[in-house]
Amino acid sequence: MSDPSTALPSDPRRVLRTGDRSRVVILGGGPGGYEAALTAVRHGAETVLVEERGIGGAAVLTDVVPSKTLIATADVLDQVSGSQQLGIRDADTGAAPTAHTLNVDLAAVNARVRELAAAQSADIRRSLVEAGVQVIDARGRLAAPDRVEVLEASGAVRGTLEADVVLLSVGARPRELDSAPSDGERILNWTQLYELDHLPEHLVVVGSGVTGAEFASAYRALGSEVTLVSSRETVLPGTDADAAGVLEEAFARRGVTVRSRSRAASARRTAEGVVVTLTDGSEIAGSHALMALGGIPRTADLGLEQAGVRVRESGHIETDRVSRTSVRGVYAAGDCTGVYPLASVAAMQGRIAMHHALGEAVSPLITAQVSSAIFTSPEIAVVGVGEQDVRRGETAGEVLMLGLETNARAKMQGLTEGFVKLIVRPGSHTVIGAVVVAPRASELILPYTLAVAHRLTAEELAGTATIYPSLTGSFTEVARRWALRGEDPGAH
Repeated sequence: MSDPSTALPSDPRRVLRTGDRSRVVILGGGPGGYEAALTAVRHGAETVLVEERGIGGAAVLTDVVPSKTLIATADVLDQVSGSQQLGIRDADTGAAPTAHTLNVDLAAVNARVRELAAAQSADIRRSLVEAGVQVIDARGRLAAPDRVEVLEASGAVRGTLEADVVLLSVGARPRELDSAPSDGERILNWTQLYELDHLPEHLVVVGSGVTGAEFASAYRALGSEVTLVSSRETVLPGTDADAAGVLEEAFARRGVTVRSRSRAASARRTAEGVVVTLTDGSEIAGSHALMALGGIPRTADLGLEQAGVRVRESGHIETDRVSRTSVRGVYAAGDCTGVYPLASVAAMQGRIAMHHALGEAVSPLITAQVSSAIFTSPEIAVVGVGEQDVRRGETAGEVLMLGLETNARAKMQGLTEGFVKLIVRPGSHTVIGAVVVAPRASELILPYTLAVAHRLTAEELAGTATIYPSLTGSFTEVARRWALRGEDPGAH
């Protein structure tokens, strides 16, 4: 018996023609799409979600959930490799443990990755169906601003859905070089890593942005030799310079080779593995190559031109701060908009779109209040205005940084890397930006995100009690040091 959540009536328009309820059709089942669907249903709208690649989208199935699951395994090995200073020794040999003294069963790791992704996808589908969302497993395309075609795998039109509101949340796909097409075996994009059953002996990572840096960090911790090809002078271009510097030092200490100011021209398979050729003619031989070159929005053949929806030259859909496109009744969310390639932002955009479309009170997306994290070792998390914005004169701010080396909890845990950085607006003393570089920085950034979002002052942070000992003690300590303008406020 077919799943009722995926059935499409012989006349799909009937799905949206019962009573006087608003009618919402959503294309894409990633965070932007499924959060929008749940929001629409809660506001009483009759809602259909059309998704061809699996509920949860790339974020759940091939990107965020899988990569962070893999990184969680790498984190365990990274902690083991640094445990000798805590007095931990091998019971048989007495030697200090390292990540390389342990065996990584990558087939088991990746099987767990795939299982968790599938389970998360199933959980989301269940929540959608239980909420009353009709889920259709197919590809959708705009036929007009108020009509969506549902397509068979062959491309034939299966039916048409009429809608009062349409949300486009179709995501993005990995960018590839024509001269380095992925084969899923030796030359890989980030969606294909989870089919590997053996640890790469030498992984050449092309691209030093977030994705490249995360996988370079993770696979080195797992035990692979790693070479990172960066077209820029430093890794993580555009990220806080001090944070990028800490990561580069960590890479150097852990044996990641960084080829800066280098650009890949091609990659080809050999009998033993792969060879990546750089634009200067030099070659890097490895067992596998990961092409981490960013993403391309999945907006081709979506019917945007026919419906009059404007797109940028990059292919991203133009939206405003409440997720509206250039066409009334058509909204967009997620990576296809190019606002921020973050699952959290996609979800916010989707919820905002439905609040606005269905006449509810809505707060526009404020990108300056969005926090983001890079899941390297150590992690890097940022929110609000960056120090580079202050230095370029784009905003007024005062910057103070405090290393974790003086933090008692950091000493207990043997942490030698990391810092907290606070950016405060002169005059009002409100917190306008922050950076955290530390283990679990993705969790630790929340107090600073709240401070930026709710316009807390440095004095209010400084006067907030924290647990002793804790890494968050440095959060209030840096605020006290700013408030006291260089006077020694004592230990924390």
